[in-house]
Amino acid sequence: MTSPLIAALRRDLITSSFSVETVGELWGEDAAAALFRGQRLPAIRALRRRREAGVPVSRAETLAALFVLSVTAEREHVEAALPNLGADGAIALGLLGTANAPDTDTLTALLDLRPYSFVDTLGAGSWWIISDLGELALGRPLDENHVLGVGGASTTLSGLMINEPVGRVLDLGTGCGIQALHASRHARTVVATDISERALWLAGLNAELNAIDNIEFRLGSLFEPVAGETFDQIVSNPPFVITPRREGVPLYEYRDGGLVGDELVATVIRGCEAHLAPGGVAQLLGNWEYRERARDSAVQSADGLDRVRGWLSDSALDAWLIERELQDAPLYAETWIRDGGTRPGTAEFDELYAAWLDDFEARGVTQVGFGYVLLRQSQAARPMRRFERLDGARGSNPAGLGQYFQASLEGYDWQVAKSDEALLAATVTYAPDVTEERHYWPGQENPTVMTLRQGSGFARTVPLGTALAALVGACDGDLNIGQICGAIAHLLEVDELELLVEVLPRVRELIVDGFLLPA
Repeated sequence: MTSPLIAALRRDLITSSFSVETVGELWGEDAAAALFRGQRLPAIRALRRRREAGVPVSRAETLAALFVLSVTAEREHVEAALPNLGADGAIALGLLGTANAPDTDTLTALLDLRPYSFVDTLGAGSWWIISDLGELALGRPLDENHVLGVGGASTTLSGLMINEPVGRVLDLGTGCGIQALHASRHARTVVATDISERALWLAGLNAELNAIDNIEFRLGSLFEPVAGETFDQIVSNPPFVITPRREGVPLYEYRDGGLVGDELVATVIRGCEAHLAPGGVAQLLGNWEYRERARDSAVQSADGLDRVRGWLSDSALDAWLIERELQDAPLYAETWIRDGGTRPGTAEFDELYAAWLDDFEARGVTQVGFGYVLLRQSQAARPMRRFERLDGARGSNPAGLGQYFQASLEGYDWQVAKSDEALLAATVTYAPDVTEERHYWPGQENPTVMTLRQGSGFARTVPLGTALAALVGACDGDLNIGQICGAIAHLLEVDELELLVEVLPRVRELIVDGFLLPA
């Protein structure tokens, strides 16, 4: 049941047009970009120019200044911006407090409240998200029980999420609840867990504020709150950050799982198998370490993807891991020390830096990989195992990558179930986002380079030989693969069997990667 205060807040946010579009118009793209980088001054100056130009202060502007920019506001302005909730109601909810006690007429935000919009395969949507104030508003390092709002990792995972209708979804480590909210759009029920009581409180507020009632919140570590249960989908942005286990190093609940190195990610990956229903899919973000090892009297860096393969060595799950970034150990340490609000050039930063480097040296860690993990309770006779490194390029995916992952899984299942003979009898078509590029030496009739390019997904490019280029070009749904290959062999005057040996494995790869689609 929605509390009267939350209901009043929702009415105020709706009627004030407190939206991403409205807030963006207040200070413009440049100031918004600066705010994304952690600099609020351009946005504050933009609002000041509006005052100087005589533009009336809207309710949305008061809310944006108060909750997004952490600018104090007079009680009368708060009352005007929140006519249903009122200043006292906002104080009772914990959103606002007095800025200059005992002066109760000046109020300041105690929580971050901002609009959030998105597009997924189900369409466009928008919510309001409550979280803890960030370092910018606090003016100091974060508290260890800090609950993060919607950040880059959050939007990355929600964009990866497969949105097919399912029964039960588990959001492991829900934080402010953003992944549970996204999952609620395509799931009958969602179970959201976290080890932080504060995170569950805020996630519950967000569900209530946005009138979402199919999420159940449970307190506990990792899979403990769902022991013995299975789910059709598991999503997790786990606290995967590798943090030294040393006194004096802050252990932020939102990013540190309390285990050494990358063991938290290994534990989550290993634990998914027991909690996935048949055909169930798990999608998570993670880090993995690259460690030095001795080999033939020399020290070499072990591949981080090999570590993840090892975590799955006894598993029957389909596994698809994509490494999107690789940082050396010092850069990784610097990134996460700054993330907690400690700035370089201070004694505190140097002390934490030394702790991180000592921790990495103790395990021989030279680099840390970051990426995406997709697991599935396999329905195929031969589980999918894909471990790949991709650069930062992404195709045109306005609704995220979830649809691409779903199509790839379906393509894998379709082709792996077919013998070569059955595949030859099948008909496929090239995907509508696929284009072919040809490059010629000046004056030459035949191309020197042919490339197949994908417009969506991960914007993959595939080099083509003459036979494969001809095959893909003929995949318009009229002829089956065998008929096309027979015609190409005749045209090129090559042995048909030899041509099939060359192109059929490539055809299977193109189906899995979404270049070719079953007709």
